[in-house]
Amino acid sequence: MTLEEIVACDNAAQKMQTVSAAVEELLVAAQRQDRLTVGVYESAKLMNVDPDSVVLCLLAIDEEEEDDIALQIHFTLIQSFCCDNDIDIVRVSGMQRLAQLLGEPTEAQGSTEPRDLHCLLVTNPHTDAWKSQGLVEVASYCEESRGNNQWVPYISLQER
Repeated sequence: MTLEEIVACDNAAQKMQTVSAAVEELLVAAQRQDRLTVGVYESAKLMNVDPDSVVLCLLAIDEEEEDDIALQIHFTLIQSFCCDNDIDIVRVSGMQRLAQLLGEPTEAQGSTEPRDLHCLLVTNPHTDAWKSQGLVEVASYCEESRGNNQWVPYISLQER
């Protein structure tokens, strides 16, 4: 490996960590401010009614679920809709970390059925201009990825 390749790898890894942290910060802030829609069906309903309020779509899946054809069909349709409506999209792995961030009960607690965390929408109603540093960072990453012909960037949320 050349020095340039090593530096490029280090920069990419650092950028990924920064964006992962921004996504985590954004999800917590969005949930706290009631700007988060959780679930494939709930997200589809919102995008049908008010697509202009959606500023980010996160499609979450772990490796063991990659073969779920129904989920992949849902993702394809959601991605298509997001592209048609200029909504930033990010693919995310790390479902357990996602559940932690959103305060989902663990399987051991098992009191209620867990929510469907495969699709998350961050909204920004037209009536106010909510700006989160996490949202700015993620939007910048999405734009940079599109410039590199990666239309749906991927990040991995790390367990803590």
